[in-house]
Amino acid sequence: MTSPKQRPTLRMGRIGYLNVLPVYHPLEAGILPHDFELVSGPPALLNNMMARGELHVSSTSCFEYACRPERYYLVEDLSIGSRGPVMSVLLLSRVPLDQLDGQEILISGETHTSVALLRLLMQDRYKLNVTYSTGQVTPALRGDNPPAAFLAIGDEALRLRNHADYPYRLDMAEAWRDWTGLPFIFGLWVVSRAAADAGLFSTDPGELLRQGRDWGLAHMDVILDLTGHGCPLNRDELTFYYSNGLVYSLGEEEQRGLKLFYDKLAAARMIPAAPPLEFFRLQTGR
Repeated sequence: MTSPKQRPTLRMGRIGYLNVLPVYHPLEAGILPHDFELVSGPPALLNNMMARGELHVSSTSCFEYACRPERYYLVEDLSIGSRGPVMSVLLLSRVPLDQLDGQEILISGETHTSVALLRLLMQDRYKLNVTYSTGQVTPALRGDNPPAAFLAIGDEALRLRNHADYPYRLDMAEAWRDWTGLPFIFGLWVVSRAAADAGLFSTDPGELLRQGRDWGLAHMDVILDLTGHGCPLNRDELTFYYSNGLVYSLGEEEQRGLKLFYDKLAAARMIPAAPPLEFFRLQTGR
């Protein structure tokens, strides 16, 4: 007698930053049971793993979705974004912004979306002619020739935001909001089209992730206790970061901000075309 075909182990990517803790802690702690194997890493690594089919669901950069929309469905009503200062995506400079013309900015290889936003702002918003070099920020700051300015993201940005040698700070999400009047979406959650079309999902991973987000935001004291260990922000700053700095939804206004970013990327020829927003729907009846 032939045994029923087993479903493969489903793998879910988790960006290794504080900002996704409210979403993933309930999953990691067993508060919300699930069958996913969680894989943690920086955004660029998870982007590449999703592109290679090594993950079935993941938090990913909105730039990755724009580059390969044919490979993904979006998870509904879930994102990492900001309606104002985000605190964890910063351009830090030795000189005022208008003096950066002709200078080189150090950027991280870990982020695609933040770099694309920086390029748009420098070119279209501030009309500055700058060049870019890719490298690790913290070692470069300790080297013999530290950069004139650098882009810091995630936990590194929270740690370096008050660096004495870089007193001029541009919060990237706030700059976008000032420019467009809309929220900026840095990260999305995506589902592999190949996995979805093969019927590998017996339940909706988006529903699980939204339940995680809702639990995390409703139990912020737990999240703050977990985050406080070794974090450069104090509890009040963390409360502001999670409650006021970040957006975890993908409603109408967030989608308008995302679509405008894609339109600007396409106009700047950073992506072939602005992709449609196509959302995952669980297939039933298999």
